[in-house]
Amino acid sequence: MKPFIIKSCFLLLLLCNSPYVFSQTNKIELKKDCKGTRIRIDGKDFFIKGMNWDYYPIGTNYEYILWNKPESFIREALDSEMLLLKNMGVNAIRVYTGIPPEWITYVYKQYGIYTMLNHTFGRYGLTVDGQWVANTDYANPKVENILLGEITMLAQKYKDTEGLMLFLIGNENNYGLFWEGAETENIPAENRMSTERAVNMYKLFNKAALTIKSIDKNHPVAICNGDLLFLDIIARECKAFDIFGTNIYRGVSFGDTFRKVKKEYRKPVLLTEFGADAYNVKDKKEDAEAQANCLRQNWKEIYENVAGAGQAENCLGGFTFQFSDGWWKYDQTYRLDIHDTTASWSNGGYQNDYTKNEPNMNEEWFGICAKGQTDQRGHYTLFPRAAYYTLKNLLTLDPFSKRTSLKTIHQHFDNN
Repeated sequence: MKPFIIKSCFLLLLLCNSPYVFSQTNKIELKKDCKGTRIRIDGKDFFIKGMNWDYYPIGTNYEYILWNKPESFIREALDSEMLLLKNMGVNAIRVYTGIPPEWITYVYKQYGIYTMLNHTFGRYGLTVDGQWVANTDYANPKVENILLGEITMLAQKYKDTEGLMLFLIGNENNYGLFWEGAETENIPAENRMSTERAVNMYKLFNKAALTIKSIDKNHPVAICNGDLLFLDIIARECKAFDIFGTNIYRGVSFGDTFRKVKKEYRKPVLLTEFGADAYNVKDKKEDAEAQANCLRQNWKEIYENVAGAGQAENCLGGFTFQFSDGWWKYDQTYRLDIHDTTASWSNGGYQNDYTKNEPNMNEEWFGICAKGQTDQRGHYTLFPRAAYYTLKNLLTLDPFSKRTSLKTIHQHFDNN
């Protein structure tokens, strides 16, 4: 028996040093009381200091898949970026489906960073009967079978993954009711045709949330909407979701977002995307300070609306968009080695470079880190902008500390 015991112990040691080890999943729950709603992980209040994260070397686009690389390459890429994220105080990342469960666990065990796993739910098209359909028809029974089948497999695959924080369904799919492509355009306005399509879409979203909950009762499920468009339909058709997630770009302020969701949907709010680009189209040069100042104001409002702060008390935190520049975002398949300065949509919330009816939003410049050229191994180096250091200082504040109040939040943000 002794040789068997020795071999078993040796094997156990090897497994413990591998990313392919799973432990008991964390207990994730929403706590609601007279002070508002917050997330609790393993019995402790948790404030989400999140970041939208991906890995695309210069010269690549959405077809590049980090997870297909050798294990040593993946580990080196994660170690480099997660160390930077941990150093600035980030405790959660938003990642799209495709990341293997073992790497979610690796990021959590090595860096204490949780993952919000995002299924886009047909946002960028779907293959139906062997044909690619660019604009998903959520009323089509075949589409329903495909998407709910994917959601079922997702929940089954990831439900016991240590480090998984929650599931996020969609990515501003309501804009997909208007936009034909994947590139960002001006935010649309509601119309009768889009409303009819939205009802079908949100009904299917609700079925997706119910599907996950039937398999995994331990992880909350959030919807990812574009701003507050169709909030009335969401409130009526999406009762199964635990969290209202929103990608919202309004400049320095989220306006009435927290109050309106509290009144109309009564679900906690998670800012799944928000941010500012670091390029000024008027001056035709990088403007890192304007980006940092916008993010400072955004995070100030997030803190002001957490449970116990005295305002809406329904904000769970947020995910800054994004960690590094996406050199492929404009045109997406062309000029991938050029950091394009073409603005693709207009937003008056960003007054530093706004001119009426003129595009001022630069999709390739939203990173709080600039991206360096790729080395011979295929890795790149990041160069933190002012926003990185601004957030590093701001995110040190614990909103659930007994010493934290609306007054101390304001003092903290005024002094950093």
